[in-house]
Amino acid sequence: MTLTTLRLSRSGAQVAFHSVGRGAPLVLIHGVGLQSAAWGPQVETLSEHNHVVALDMPGHGGSDPLPKGSALEDFVVWAAEALEALALGPVNLAGHSMGALITGGVAVEYPDLVSRVALLNPVFRRSPEARAAVEARAAEISRGELDSAAPLARWFTRAASERAAREATAGWLRAVSPEGYATAYTAFATGDETYANRIGDIQAPLLALTGSGDGNSTPAMALAIAEAAQNGTTKIIEGHRHMAHLTAPNLVNHALANWLFQPFPREVAS
Repeated sequence: MTLTTLRLSRSGAQVAFHSVGRGAPLVLIHGVGLQSAAWGPQVETLSEHNHVVALDMPGHGGSDPLPKGSALEDFVVWAAEALEALALGPVNLAGHSMGALITGGVAVEYPDLVSRVALLNPVFRRSPEARAAVEARAAEISRGELDSAAPLARWFTRAASERAAREATAGWLRAVSPEGYATAYTAFATGDETYANRIGDIQAPLLALTGSGDGNSTPAMALAIAEAAQNGTTKIIEGHRHMAHLTAPNLVNHALANWLFQPFPREVAS
C-alpha cells in the first residue's frame, strides 16, 4: 500500500492515508497507538469489492497531531473534515477502539457523511473501576511513561498464532509520537460517555464487534451499543481479545462483509 497525504482546508492539517480498490467507499480509523497499516488484513480482502481508505489518526503515522488537550469531540471534527476532503460521498465508516469512539461520534454529529457504521472493540459506559484504570494509564502516558508490554498483554493471548500480529503491533507502538499518543489516549480515556446518550440517534446499519476475551471493550458493551442503536447488530469473536481484526481476520472480515451488504434506510426507500 502507498501512503498518500492531503491537506485539510479549514485546519490546514495534513492527513495521511492508504487508498486501495474500487467500489463503495469504506473508510477505516485505527486505535490509539497504532497506524493505518494495522488494517492490513481488512484492506487486502475488502478492497476486492470496495474502495478502502485507511486513515492515520492525528499524531499517528503521517498525520499531523491535534493540539494537546484535545477531546474526543475534536477528533470527531477532524474525521468529519477528512471525510469531506476525501469527497467520496456518504461512506461506510469503521473504527477500532479509539477509532470506534470517533466513528460513533461522526455518525451522531454528521449522519449525512455515513452510510453504515462499524465499531470494532468499542468502549461504552465504563465501570468506575475501568474508568479509574484507563485514566491512570492516560496520566502515565502523558508523563512520558510509555510501556508497550502492558497493552500487548491486554490485547493478545500468548498463542503462537498471534505472535506475528503481536510483534507488528509492538512495532507500531514503538513508532508512535509520544505527544500524539498522549493526546489521543487522554481523549480515549475520557470519551466513553461523550456520545453514549445519543447512540439511539444513529439510523445507519451499525455493527458492534468485539472479542469474547476483551476485558476493556467487553461483549456487554458491544451488546449495549447495538441495543441502543436503531439498526444495530453484534458480533462476538470467540477466544480473541482487543486485536481480533488482526488475530481473527477471516472472521472479522466476514462480519464486515455482511455489514457492508446491510441496506441503509434511504437505500430501501429508493
